[in-house]
Amino acid sequence: MSITNTNYVSNKQKALRINLDTKIYGSFAEIGAGQEVASNFFKAGGASGTIAKTMSAYDMAFSDAIYGETKRYVSEDRLLQMLDKEFSLLPIRLPEKAPTTRFFAFADTVEALNFRRTNQGHGWLGVQFQLRPDTPPNHCVIHVLLHDSDQMLQQQVLGIVGVNLIYGCFFYHHNPETFLDSLVDDLMPGRIEIDYFELKGPDFPNFDNRVISLKLVKKGLANATMFAANGDILQPTDELYKKNVLILRGRFRPVTLVNMDMIEKSYEQFCKEPDVDKNKIVVISEITLSSLKANADDIDEKDFMDRVEILCSLGQNVMISNYQEYYMLAKYMSKLTKNMKMAMVLGIHSLTQIFDEKYYKHLQGGILESFGMLFCGNLKLYVYPSKHNSGKGFYNCDNFELPFHLSGLFRYLFDNDKIQDVEDAEMSHLDIFSDNVLLMIKNGQAGWENMVPYKVAEFIKKNGLFGYTD
Repeated sequence: MSITNTNYVSNKQKALRINLDTKIYGSFAEIGAGQEVASNFFKAGGASGTIAKTMSAYDMAFSDAIYGETKRYVSEDRLLQMLDKEFSLLPIRLPEKAPTTRFFAFADTVEALNFRRTNQGHGWLGVQFQLRPDTPPNHCVIHVLLHDSDQMLQQQVLGIVGVNLIYGCFFYHHNPETFLDSLVDDLMPGRIEIDYFELKGPDFPNFDNRVISLKLVKKGLANATMFAANGDILQPTDELYKKNVLILRGRFRPVTLVNMDMIEKSYEQFCKEPDVDKNKIVVISEITLSSLKANADDIDEKDFMDRVEILCSLGQNVMISNYQEYYMLAKYMSKLTKNMKMAMVLGIHSLTQIFDEKYYKHLQGGILESFGMLFCGNLKLYVYPSKHNSGKGFYNCDNFELPFHLSGLFRYLFDNDKIQDVEDAEMSHLDIFSDNVLLMIKNGQAGWENMVPYKVAEFIKKNGLFGYTD
């Protein structure tokens, strides 16, 4: 049972309610992990009132013959091909039902755990559906990561989530919070992760999928979500597969000239790495969920949206994650990129925090265990300098200060090219601090506009962000 869903309905009750609704009728096409979703409707009883057809085009040649050729069979593109094909057949083959029936097509394409258990089980599930008869359809698509260590258990999870998804489309579409909570009804925490959700169609003209993506992370249903520079939602597994990744972590409240210089200079440096293909680089501005909290129990969703929109307007891909620790973010990204070259750019004071042992007391291996995870995925840290506290010169890797017992660890990483200074940093920007800029905006103090990109200043003024008033 879902812990958070106060409108809980059991999986069997959901399937039975749909089966007994004479106005809901559709097809099921499932590839890769059996026909678990359709099976749950058959087991509930009364399935003849719901199911027009079930099928599994498991063989690639058969699948291509039915839905067209594809480069990746477990992908959103293949799922959408399946949904379009199956839904289009319903009014053609059942014209007598069209005036009175809300048609739907359910599809999934899944990579379950292999025999050797060397892969990550995951899949795409979707529903194309009508809310009223004889109207254009909507569609709802999700991507799931399967964490059970047994293939049969993963198939069981798929069957449950598929029923929850169909039920949510018809009965919870008006309440996004309930819809999301209901997707994990009858599942224990940790069995599944939902890292992509999209609901589109003529009945949802103002539905903001970006906010829903935030809610996935907020509710713990996903560890991260991602947005393209044009604002579209991205699925991290697909977007970062075998890509070189450059990440800047920050609060971006607001985005400053320092942030942009960190990205630009580290990108130039990253392109020069011998094992980096410039055509396969994805640059990401990442915000940790904890920095979005207005208080211990809440997240300011408007603040989130404002920052995402600002970053996207600057041509940046944006990621929101639950990973407060750098090593956890690196471990997650390493799985997605399949150990391609990665780099994180951070300020010198953030590097000091990474070497602070108090953050690793919960790990049996302490700081060594955390660094093993941080650098296990072909990762490099680019370190952006600051002005030295003495007021003379700059603080960078050449004069980085650590307790004696940690200095050898730093020297090892530096000498082996795991940590490197950002070259040609714009020294005139080093007096800019985002907290100071934010305070100036709130206090109506002049001059902050010169510390942020022009587009950012215009966006803040136009939308009255961060306490700005004329």
